[in-house]
Order: sequence, then structure tokens, then C-alpha cells
Amino acid sequence: MKTSAKHIADRIRLMIATKQFQVGEMLPSTRELGQQLEASFHTVRKAYHILEDEGLILGEQGRGFTVKNQNTLLDKSARLEVGGEKVQALVEELIGYGLDESEIELLFQEQLGFMEWPDRIQTCASVGENHEVAKMLSDAIKKQVGVKSQVISASEYESAAKYDALFVPIHLMSNFRSLRESLLIIPIVYDYDPDILLNMVDRAAIATIGLVTGSDDTIPKIIEELKRSIHFEGSFVAGTIYGKSLPLFVRESDLILYTPESARLVEQKVPEKSRLRLEYLLSEKSSEMIRAELWDQ
Repeated sequence: MKTSAKHIADRIRLMIATKQFQVGEMLPSTRELGQQLEASFHTVRKAYHILEDEGLILGEQGRGFTVKNQNTLLDKSARLEVGGEKVQALVEELIGYGLDESEIELLFQEQLGFMEWPDRIQTCASVGENHEVAKMLSDAIKKQVGVKSQVISASEYESAAKYDALFVPIHLMSNFRSLRESLLIIPIVYDYDPDILLNMVDRAAIATIGLVTGSDDTIPKIIEELKRSIHFEGSFVAGTIYGKSLPLFVRESDLILYTPESARLVEQKVPEKSRLRLEYLLSEKSSEMIRAELWDQ
């Protein structure tokens, strides 16, 4: 994992230039991004200050850092000077490895042919059985790795082909194997956040768990996952939100579990002590794979 301030600044600069981060968008806090990249928040803060000095982002006391400009404010001569210094250092390093002029020129030509790569970081999608489940996976990826992604269902094969990278749960990989030659597919292993599961297990005298989702076809998927993850001898009841109304069973359930899609309504009407928001947690290996592809280049 590359965690120097310079490297982090380089990656964020590229993400801003390719519109992974848009003008006006708030960047992750220094602590949050530090956790995502396994770096200290001091290092991330230093990276942010590098970008702030370049006029790309703006730091505000008590608010954090937002994207100010999509491209660096350096003029052409300054850009060429910076580029010249970087190329010179790289060429000297390659000569040190024994490469001659023709080999170095060949490498540069090959790499210029790969310049469509940065577009990949702005065309990612997370896949799920439906959009609601895909959104839960997308949220986990953004929270843990700092990468944003669109959401698609496993049935949207044609839509999947337009993206440059897909985050696909390992049990759905067979649906997308034929696309592996044309785009990057990263298999994802995940489960529910252990803190959520422990919280459920620790609660005494729970006879009925109510599950509230935004979509009917999310219900069997989540109940199957929960039954596999915890031993619960009581009963599950489940339903979806209807406009501004919650299912009637909510009043009678000992504990309400809910998805992010139903969160706004549930959190308005159910006391905090009686509810738990369901969130996925990526395996460390899956997080490392995404970081390697989108941060460590």
C-alpha cells in the first residue's frame, strides 16, 4: 500500500481531473481517508495541503476540504516544468536498471497507449441481486476504500458492459465472466458489520425481529444472509416502506432492522434503541484489491 502524502495527492489529483470527485464535492475527512488507505491522518492532511496549494481544493475551518477546480491552475510552462522534472527522474531510474534509449522510448509509447485507464475510475459499478442490495455494497466500498460506484442489478448485463470496472459479489461472478476480457471485474467478499450482528445477539428477550426494506425482492436475500450469520430462535417479519408509512408489524416487533433505502423513514419513526441499520463490511482482501487497482497505480 502506497501511503506517502505525495502519492495520495497524485491519486486524488487524478481523480479530480477525471471527475471521480466533482467541483463543490466534499472530500473524505483526513481521518476517514486515512483509515480507508491505512495511512495516518497527518499524511492525508499533508496531501490535502499539497492540493490546496495548487488551487485544486479548498479547506474550511470546521468543514473540511472541498474540490475547488477540476484542473490545476498551473500555466503551460509550469506544467511542462513539473512534467520535465518527473520524466527526468523516471528516465534516470530506468537507465539505472539498464534500459537503453530505444527500450525507454518503447515503454513510453506503450504507456501512452494505455491513457484511457484514468477513465476507469469514473465508470465503476457495484453489482447486487437488485439495486437496493447493490447500493449497500456501494456504500461499503465508499466507506472503506474511498471509491464511489454506480449501482446495477445482476440482471442488467447489457448495462454492466458500459462500465470500465465492476465490483461483483463472488457468488455472482459466473454472471459476468464473459465480460472479463473487456473490463476490470473485481470479485467482492463481504458480510454484515460484526458490530451489528453482536448487537443483535447481545439483546436479551428478543422474540420478533422486523425487517424493513425499500424493495420486496430484497427481503429473502437479507433474511437468508442473517440466518446464515446468526442463530436466532425467534421469528422474522418483513415488509417494505409504502410512501410515508411503515409496515404495521413495526409497532409489535422487539427490534427493527432496516436497509439504507428505508433509513429516512425508519429513523424518523422508530426510537434509536429499537432499531439497527444494516450495513455490509468488505473482507480485507477485497478492500486491498480495490485499493491496488484504483489507488496504488
